[in-house]
Amino acid sequence: MDEFELEDNLEFILQSIQELIEDQGENNPFGEVNQNELLANLVNYDQDNLMPDVSVEDVVNGKDVQGIPWEKMLFPRDQYREMKMKGYKNYQNLSYAREDALQQDCKQVERDGPYYDFQYNTRRARLSIVHFQLRNLVWATTKHDVYTVHNQSMTHWSSLNQISTELINGDDCIIPKQRGHGSQSVSMVQFTTMAVDNDLLVVGGFHGELICKRLEDDGIVFSTRVTDDENAITNSLEIYQDPNGSRRLVVANNDCSVRIFDTKYFDLLNHYVFPWSVNSVSVNPDGTLFAVLGDHEDGLVVDPKCGKPIGKVRGHLDYSFSSAWHPDGNILATGSQDTTCRLWDIRNLSQSLAVLGGRLGSIRCIKFSSDGRFL
Repeated sequence: MDEFELEDNLEFILQSIQELIEDQGENNPFGEVNQNELLANLVNYDQDNLMPDVSVEDVVNGKDVQGIPWEKMLFPRDQYREMKMKGYKNYQNLSYAREDALQQDCKQVERDGPYYDFQYNTRRARLSIVHFQLRNLVWATTKHDVYTVHNQSMTHWSSLNQISTELINGDDCIIPKQRGHGSQSVSMVQFTTMAVDNDLLVVGGFHGELICKRLEDDGIVFSTRVTDDENAITNSLEIYQDPNGSRRLVVANNDCSVRIFDTKYFDLLNHYVFPWSVNSVSVNPDGTLFAVLGDHEDGLVVDPKCGKPIGKVRGHLDYSFSSAWHPDGNILATGSQDTTCRLWDIRNLSQSLAVLGGRLGSIRCIKFSSDGRFL
């Protein structure tokens, strides 16, 4: 690991320290810390202790799971984390008193054992997320295959051979193999979201770009801009099977639209418009219902055949960004900037079944385990 890579990995910590020092003034817990001196101290740290990977054995021997040399930071991880959490302010679009409005509603959940056990950490798989509201920029299809975005590059990381392979370069002029059906070249694409299903990788961009790649083939099979609207960001993508068994792609954009494409020729099959920017669309297990969430407190349950709402979920106090369906299709989970996740029985949407309070900030991504036991 060279000096520049080390600086890149630790820059966010140093910036956070500086912010905490300024916020706390003379009462800051770190004492007089010179940022340049601290950075130089870290860069000169024993290179043998800055290996790009961290194993279980390394952690047992005292190494930090992220490989951060806290002993050179003049304070421990726990102290840094405590101060960072105290200074954290959750972003809100709407004004509300969280403590008064939500605290009594939230179900008390006891913490049990860890869901995951630490196995391995690597810095070889690089990732960059340019905006805090972007989601689904990391996607794992197996325990060995991970898809990530780093700068303008969409990459595949294999944990088996420890190799990262570029699949799409957003800086290039992307020329699709397939012509017609609305296909067009795109370039200078800044990735905002993605989805992967079997052999198909789909990627969205800040200006309404949609890029589709079949993983077993070279090149890009389809690309386009789904809208020319100024507020065009592609917020979410989901690949699913409709009730007839055909594979479809549903695309949600900031232009208040949801679009459905087939995944053979990428024809636009349906285009539905809603009263607000659409941040998320999730599809129930049998492909008969959409959960549509966006820049509004309420969410909609929609019939994908006609785009008409057949139900509404009411209870969140801010915009919503994520949802997920239980494998049995009867329970819908929604996540909001009001820092809560709500569970709904799709057979009776009059009120939520439960309200789960987040530990700190907005709920921007929700998934059920495949057996439905965990959320």
